[in-house]
Amino acid sequence: MVMGHANTTDAATTDEYVVKAGDTLSAIAAAINTNADKLAVANQLANKNLIHVGQVLTVTKAPAKPAAPKTYTVKAGDTLSDIASSTGVSQSNLISFNNIQNPNLLIVGQVLKLTGTAASSTSAPAARTTTQAAQPQPRTATVSKTYSAPRTTPRATSYSSSATGSEAAAKAAIAQRESGGSYGARNGQYIGKYQLSNSYLHGDYSAANQERVADQYVASRYGSWSNALAHSNAYGWY
Repeated sequence: MVMGHANTTDAATTDEYVVKAGDTLSAIAAAINTNADKLAVANQLANKNLIHVGQVLTVTKAPAKPAAPKTYTVKAGDTLSDIASSTGVSQSNLISFNNIQNPNLLIVGQVLKLTGTAASSTSAPAARTTTQAAQPQPRTATVSKTYSAPRTTPRATSYSSSATGSEAAAKAAIAQRESGGSYGARNGQYIGKYQLSNSYLHGDYSAANQERVADQYVASRYGSWSNALAHSNAYGWY
C-alpha cells in the first residue's frame, strides 16, 4: 500500500494502491472490506476485469467497527429488558453472567457484564428412595405326592403252541436263524428267541410270553409259520 494524500475522517480513510503482478480488482476489494464494483466506480474503470501492473487505484477503507462493549453501567430508569434490547444480550444471559437474584432490582452505577459463560444449571438433588424390606412369604405346607407303582403285565407262566409238524419245523427254523434258539438273546431293540421288540412283548420276556406273542405276530402278518419262513428265506427277516 502506497500512502499518498491521505484524508482521514471518522467515516473512512482514502489511500492509493499500486497494482502488482497477479492482482485482481476483486482481491484488492476484499483486502479493504469493499467490493469490486465500488472500487471500479471510484476509479472510473470501464472494465473491472482489466487492470495494469503499476496502475494507481484510489481505495477507500471502511473504518474498523468498534469493539463491542464488555460491560454496561446501569443508569437511572434502566430496566433489564431495556439493557438487553440496547446491548443485544438476552435477559437470561444478563441474569446468568451477573448472577442476578432479582431481575427487577437494579442499582444505578451497577456494572453489568455483557459477556461470560452462562451458569450451568444445578441439578436437583435426587429424590430419596425408600427401600422396603421384602415381606416374608407365608410358609406353605409341603404336600407329599403319592405315586402308585407302575402297573406291570403279569408274566405268562405257561403256553402251549398250536404249531405242529411242518409249522413247528418252520417256527424252529426261524428261531434258530434269529437268535440261535435263545430266549435271552438281545440285538438292539429286538429281544429273545424270535427277536421281537418290547412293543410286542410289553415287558414280559418270559419264554411262555415269547412263544405266545410270536405265534400271534406270525398269524396276523403271514397267516402261518411256513409263509413267514418263506419270507425270511427271501428277504432275511420276517
